[in-house]
Amino acid sequence: MSLFTAAIDRHGQALELLAQRQRVLGGNIANADTPGYKARDFDFAGALRAAQAGTGGAMRATDPRHLATGGAPAGGTAGPELKYRAAEQPALDGNTVDLDRERAVFADNAVRYEATLRFINSNVRTMLSAITGQ
Repeated sequence: MSLFTAAIDRHGQALELLAQRQRVLGGNIANADTPGYKARDFDFAGALRAAQAGTGGAMRATDPRHLATGGAPAGGTAGPELKYRAAEQPALDGNTVDLDRERAVFADNAVRYEATLRFINSNVRTMLSAITGQ
């Protein structure tokens, strides 16, 4: 059972990061006409590796009487480090958003989010079938 919950947890972390990236990309698209706006993004693969590598400084229970922390430090997590994207075709107004590129990355991220959701759903259905004996 712990293998199953560990797999679900890893995919849950991926969903959280994909959702964060979708918000960042949506912000870039929304600000495509804002003078001086700099497009932002983060390294999804690196952020996922960091999230899965450990607790990221979260407290851990060393005694059975300790309360569960939910794996997150007090005050929440800051999330992955946002970086500015280099402009391939700089605009005269200083905006670095390439709308075509942002839309393509946004669509790719949405497909990855949907695929991860489907994978989790499939795993849960398989586990429920095994538990109920169907």
